This record gives sequence, structure tokens and C-alpha cells, in this order.
Amino acid sequence: MLSEHYTITPDEMTEILARLKPHLPPHLKKIGPGPYGGRLTFEFEPFTGREAEPVRPSTRHDARLSYVSEDDDPAESLLREKALRVLDRCFERAQELWRDAVYVADLRNVAQDAPALWKTYSHERTTLDAAYEYLRTPEAAAEWPSAVSRLIDAQGRAAAAAAAFDERAEAIADAHYRHLYADLGHIEALKRAGFADAADWHVTDASCYGRSHYSDWETHTPVAEQTRRLIQQQDTHLAKVRRLSRTH
Repeated sequence: MLSEHYTITPDEMTEILARLKPHLPPHLKKIGPGPYGGRLTFEFEPFTGREAEPVRPSTRHDARLSYVSEDDDPAESLLREKALRVLDRCFERAQELWRDAVYVADLRNVAQDAPALWKTYSHERTTLDAAYEYLRTPEAAAEWPSAVSRLIDAQGRAAAAAAAFDERAEAIADAHYRHLYADLGHIEALKRAGFADAADWHVTDASCYGRSHYSDWETHTPVAEQTRRLIQQQDTHLAKVRRLSRTH
């Protein structure tokens, strides 16, 4: 079996595990060889993300793991070096899994009703699009003031729904930023947190939220800004229609 560039025989691994037992992280289930005898694999019980971070303990005062000079005992020195490398890799893997678990737990805590908020926003956006498209039909001419009034109502509901979702999306984006170095991607982390439809949500960078102004060239803006731009385009178009057709 291999740990980094070291070859570890089965007998050596038995001895190494016996020496490391007092120092191994509590969630560890198994240490074994990787595929085809490659790098060691470390199997753990699932982390909740609410445990203390697994931190590698010092082995300086362990009589079976403390430093031994290669000149004094080459075999024992190498065995201890192998053991410490296994311990290092074990805690590195434990910390990777723990960081992912903390990320998922934080997302579960902050996302909360995001699915319902996104569903409401999607519905109101669809309603807004339909109300605007209706104004382009011949039927709308017969009830123009009522049709425009319905559009204005739809604009208000869509803007409110977008703002409500963005409030939750900002918390999600903050969690993404705090866990920037976790191994999990954003969508995978949200799925593990229990949000299967997260890929449909529009969550932008944390720095994009809470701002009062966005440049025209910024395209990956929060949904509230996207909705504001859409409403502005609709209003500009309707104003031009009114001006050119002389309708009131």
C-alpha cells in the first residue's frame, strides 16, 4: 500500500494503526488501500458540520511516534515517518469532509424558504411577461386602460417577489463566500443541504447584493435588479407607444 511516496506493507500498516489509535479522529471508520494498491483511502462517519474542527494532535511526547534518528535506527525512523504521514493525510481528509459538512449545514440554516420564494418569483415573472405580451394583441386595444393597469399590478408583484427572493439569496451568497475553499461546488452543496431544485435559482456573487446602483454592463445582477430593468424597458416602450399613437 502507498501513502504519498512511501510503500507500506500490510504488517507495517498493522503496527502503524496500533500506534496511531490514540490520535485518530473520532469519526474515522477505516483506513485502507486505494484502487490497485494506490494512495490510502480514509473512510469516515458522516460529519454534521456542527462538530469541532478535527485538528491533528501532537505526537511529540508519544514514545512510539516521537522522533528517532535515522542513524540510530533506520527501520524504526522510517516506520515512524510513515506513521506520521498517514496521520497527516488522515486529518487532512477529515478536515476536507468537515469543511464540506459545515458548508452544507450553514446553507441548510440560511436557505430556509428559498424554494417557496423562488416559486413565487417565477410565477409573478411569468404573469408579468404574459401581461406585457397581451398588450401587443388586438384584443388589448379594446380594454387598453384595464390591460395597462393589470400590467402595473403585475410589475409591482414581480418586483416584490424578486426583492423577497434576493433577501434569501444574499444569505446564500454570503455562505458561498464564507466557504470559498470547500471542495463542494455551490449547486452540489445546496443539493446536499436538501434543495434539489437549487440549480434553477438565480444567486449571484455576494458583492452584488445590497447595492443601490449597477452599471449597465453588469449582467449577472440580482433578480430585483433584473426585474427593475425589465419594468423600465416596459415603461419606456409603453411611453413611446402612447406618444406615437397619441393614446392616453
